[in-house]
Amino acid sequence: MTAMDSEKARAANWFRQLRDEITRAFEQLEDSHEMGPLSDFAPGRFDMEKTQRSSGDGSDAGGGEMCVLRNGRVFEKVGVNVSVVYGTLGETARRAVASRGVPGMDAGLEFWASGISLVAHMQNPHVPAVHMNTRMFWTPGTWWFGGGCDLNPSIEYEDDTRHFHATIKAHLDGHGDDQYPRLKKWADEYFHIPHRNRARGVGGIFMDDQNTGDWEADFALTRDIGKCLLPAYVPLVKRRRTMDWSESDKEKQLVYRGLYAEYNLVYDRGTKFGLASGHDANAVLMSLPPIAKWI
Repeated sequence: MTAMDSEKARAANWFRQLRDEITRAFEQLEDSHEMGPLSDFAPGRFDMEKTQRSSGDGSDAGGGEMCVLRNGRVFEKVGVNVSVVYGTLGETARRAVASRGVPGMDAGLEFWASGISLVAHMQNPHVPAVHMNTRMFWTPGTWWFGGGCDLNPSIEYEDDTRHFHATIKAHLDGHGDDQYPRLKKWADEYFHIPHRNRARGVGGIFMDDQNTGDWEADFALTRDIGKCLLPAYVPLVKRRRTMDWSESDKEKQLVYRGLYAEYNLVYDRGTKFGLASGHDANAVLMSLPPIAKWI
């Protein structure tokens, strides 16, 4: 086993460990007796389904595990997916990566990628939706990390936004005072919807193609992006989940979900790469809300 093989295994194991921590925490939220409007609902549980990447020629191309909780007390739909995929990049997928000017992409078409992706759509429109993903990508000529998290409320509360960003900043400050401002600015640009001329939500952090030459440092930064999710988000769920809502509140949520779906289908890099590289379409499109509306 080469050093990079060991590093790839460490990254993949970390993504699975984070998945397990998040799904346990979310099921604990479902078990709470202080649920407000949906207290009579049965607590939701995650269902796990294996996913496969299609290589096109029948060879082993890896896959993953799609964990989805539907119609719970708190979560209308939340998916937490992990994957390890590998093989040969098709021309469309290669162009999608090479167009970003990543050094080392000319070294070959062989690739390996692993990551975790989470999207939560909530029953109560006062509870914000949230997204988080982290990933590692490797080719013979290079490797890099990517990921981020962002808050997506249909009804905005300034104290929720402050808590979310302050928690993220606290996790990133150990990697340098410049990291939070750098990744926040990147998120503000990345999660902008040009055809609506507005942001997708209230921001967060985002990075891609992260390769400083120090794998350990970049992996540590990636882990802290994942670790910040629960302390940044769970208090917001507990704060808002018992609030009553009106038909008008639900209407705002459904229209906002339409905006969220537009972004993921038109602009999101992970969606584009997942479909272009032959990964399971249901896993790739897990991020879409169960119900949305356009006006």
